[in-house]
Amino acid sequence: MNKIGKAIKDSETYLKREDFYKNLLRKLNSEKEQIKLGGGKKAIERQKGKGKLTARERINKLVDDEKSFFELSTFAGYGMYKEYGGAPSSGTIYGIGKINGKFHIIIANDATVKAGAWFPITVKKNLRAQEIALENHIPVIYLVDSAGVFLPMQDEIFPDKEHFGRIFRNNAVMSAKGIPQIAAIMGPCVAGGAYLPIMSDEALIVEGEGSVFLAGSHLVKAAIGEVIDNEKLGGAKVQSNLSGVTDYVMKNDEECLQQIRSLTEKFGDQTKAGFSRIKSNPPLFSPKEIYGLLPEDPIKPYDMYELIGRITDGSEMDEYKAGYGKTIITGYARIDGWAVGIVANQRNIVKTETGEMQVGGVIYSDSADKAARFIMNCNQKKIPLIFLQDVTGFMVGSRAEHGGIIKDGAKMVNAVANSVVPKITIIVGNSFGAGNYAMCGKAYDPRFIFAYPNAKISVMGGSQASSVLLDIKLKQAEKDGKLFSEGEKKKLLNDILNSYEETSGPLYAAARLWIDEIIDPALSRDYISMALEVANNNPDTQKFNVGVIQT
Repeated sequence: MNKIGKAIKDSETYLKREDFYKNLLRKLNSEKEQIKLGGGKKAIERQKGKGKLTARERINKLVDDEKSFFELSTFAGYGMYKEYGGAPSSGTIYGIGKINGKFHIIIANDATVKAGAWFPITVKKNLRAQEIALENHIPVIYLVDSAGVFLPMQDEIFPDKEHFGRIFRNNAVMSAKGIPQIAAIMGPCVAGGAYLPIMSDEALIVEGEGSVFLAGSHLVKAAIGEVIDNEKLGGAKVQSNLSGVTDYVMKNDEECLQQIRSLTEKFGDQTKAGFSRIKSNPPLFSPKEIYGLLPEDPIKPYDMYELIGRITDGSEMDEYKAGYGKTIITGYARIDGWAVGIVANQRNIVKTETGEMQVGGVIYSDSADKAARFIMNCNQKKIPLIFLQDVTGFMVGSRAEHGGIIKDGAKMVNAVANSVVPKITIIVGNSFGAGNYAMCGKAYDPRFIFAYPNAKISVMGGSQASSVLLDIKLKQAEKDGKLFSEGEKKKLLNDILNSYEETSGPLYAAARLWIDEIIDPALSRDYISMALEVANNNPDTQKFNVGVIQT
């Protein structure tokens, strides 16, 4: 293997970049801490006043240790539903954590947020959690404490294919595939939501806290005139000892969580996918140095080799076709002992063998051809793929078109789409246009997709898009007989640019689940290793078939 990367001198540029990135992380972590308060301190106090743990406390007591839990979609719902007071983290927390040394998906309703009610993004978040479980064959633990569908938005939650009912369908599919699901009813569980825990393989219920029924006491009275309280209708003892709906009656949250640990400890080992892993070896350079490598302005160039050298074991990589298609870097390496194939956009301007200068971050015909062939090689060798995205798109212009850029781009997109080994994507900087697709964006089924705090995801760069949008607005105004002064044009351009930049930022993407989490670049190895360990649980890697590719 070849060593990559070099020691960094504390130059003014490096220190400025490092300070900028650390400040980004401080702001991001501050937002996270606010989100973790859920419905606020008073709502937390009310929860504790009932003798109940909060959702995050439940998770922390369930997993082996807090460091073994990777929370995902923390920013789901960020900035959304303001007319209803917001929905921090969508009112549901989920992530991947180790219980008795094995990774599980853990999904917990946060009852401090609208009593754990389901918003449209809550449904989408739960479906994403189940998708990860299905793709990777890992068990699911549901910690249920929810008032059910948020009724003012029921039309966006209930009837469609990817709405609430899909969750119960997934319960059934996972059960049929032998993926264990355990549900703990730790609060109300009403109406359609009652099916989720009962369609799990086993259900626990906490006495005095948990209840499960198709209709609560108020609705029962309104529907059939029967007067009864919720505990007698569907409390712990009724549903366990009388109806047989639930399987275990627990005295409190702590006992319930310990029982889950006891049950999961007895799960048998499953066949693994068999991805290669050896003893882990740290990089030669600190991953924290990534902060000083990345430019404040994502459009500016930097050397992607230096970033790779801070996430691969021993800062080593066997580079594939090193002298060809230089705006994409391809190579075999190990990350935390796992064998991986890396596909990364090179952001520096590069010089070809013919002396041509190619713009960094742009995919040219030769780069696309190389990447497609490398992806096929990784599939043949059963090596998972890591995509490090910082792409501004495919090359345009007459020379690129006459050289067959569409044909070569299609090769790469085809290879990515048909790839059967796990794909893990990190959006390092830019993710623009068709480059997002070719580098395994969300539409191409990465097992996990993460983003750095300064990432940008959009159809094109902000400056280009805002110029196009301004031109359209000015032409529309001219048709109506209105003319803008230069000052008005400048203000309008700034307003468009600011709006565009906001909607292309990582927080906007994370709120809508276009990415699984915004991550600290220094923790890239940890997230990649977790994702690969989870992916290794699914032995059903299909035979690779790339389909029709023009040569």
